[in-house]
Amino acid sequence: MNKIQDTSAQDLQLAPHKSHKKIYLTATVIAMLGASSFYIAPALSKWNSSDYTISKQRLRTAAVTYGEFTRDVSVQGRVVAAVRPILYSPAQGTVTYLVDAGDEVTKNQILASIESPELQSQYSQELSSLVRLKTQLERQKIQSKTAILSKEKDADKAKVLLNAATREMRRSNEANNKSLISDIDFQKAKDDLENAQLEHQHVLKESKLLHENLQFEVKSKQLEVQSQQVKVDELKRQVSALHIISPVSGLVGNLSAEQKNAVAKNQALLNVVDLSHFELELNIPENYADDLAIGMTAEVLFNSEKFEGTLVAVSPEIINNQVQGKIRFTEDSPVGLRQNQRLTTRVLLEQKSDVLYLPRGQFLDSNAGRIAYVIKKDIAYKTKITTGARSLSKVEIVSGLLQGDQVVISNTEQFQGAEKVAITQ
Repeated sequence: MNKIQDTSAQDLQLAPHKSHKKIYLTATVIAMLGASSFYIAPALSKWNSSDYTISKQRLRTAAVTYGEFTRDVSVQGRVVAAVRPILYSPAQGTVTYLVDAGDEVTKNQILASIESPELQSQYSQELSSLVRLKTQLERQKIQSKTAILSKEKDADKAKVLLNAATREMRRSNEANNKSLISDIDFQKAKDDLENAQLEHQHVLKESKLLHENLQFEVKSKQLEVQSQQVKVDELKRQVSALHIISPVSGLVGNLSAEQKNAVAKNQALLNVVDLSHFELELNIPENYADDLAIGMTAEVLFNSEKFEGTLVAVSPEIINNQVQGKIRFTEDSPVGLRQNQRLTTRVLLEQKSDVLYLPRGQFLDSNAGRIAYVIKKDIAYKTKITTGARSLSKVEIVSGLLQGDQVVISNTEQFQGAEKVAITQ
């Protein structure tokens, strides 16, 4: 059997060649690991030292600033007429309107009238009483003059008798010195003189007393007349007030009663709106109520322009967690304002200088504004702070931060209270 020969006799064994490809690949990997460790090591160290990691794109930061701080509050104000008096019925009666709602009226124009028979009748009665009292006063004056004249006549008679008694006494003295008269006649002449003197003195005193009494009676009548005159003047005023006149020029607002209807005393009848002057009514949150004071400066934004105003009234009542206030323009009302128009109004509550402050952000809602995260070398450190006054855009920093500190002002609840937070690019 023939044996088939293989080709092993023809094969030549070659010496193996050394491959450098693996060596180069290994060296490259080692070099890359070494280079990357130079950059990765700090990051790994930062991650290891922090409790939480967050991307920088998810944060808003701001620097602590030193300067002037203005505390304010911004609300929507409603434009209303500064002068819009409401007119009321002065007495019970029937109303007759002389104008309609929306009519243009001028100052002192009669707008309505009230027919009140009771008031008019009372005025007529009191006027009649005044005339009667004036008549009585004039009669009293005439009677007083008559009584005074009569008493003056008595005084004159007493004066004549006194003179006669004085002459008689003088004759008696002369006769007595010459012993031409008895002692009895002399004593009688002396008594007559004394009686005449007493009579004259009494008449003078009575005349004076009568004069004072008559003056008192006349004065009493005069006081009665004056008192009645006051009543008549007041009733005359009330009767005149039955004609309702406009206190300002403007437009008639709503009519509060129907034509020819009966109205009660002090019932609202209509209102007049003066459209030449406007003011703002605004509702301010009650947490600012203690800070509001009459006279505070305000800024009103209208047609992209700012107009100065003054807080002129603050309601003491809190309704629906709000306090109502009024803003009056410092100068004339801006041209183009309309009733019930809404305008953004900023009330300046307080102004401070040399204050540290931050832009207002959501970080104030976390931990009641007592915690802030200060960024240093891409790590945010939890820091205790104390805040002060707050405005619409700023918050005062009382302690815990320094000027220039970079602070996270966005919501920090996502940090979950971590002491250190690593910030990645």
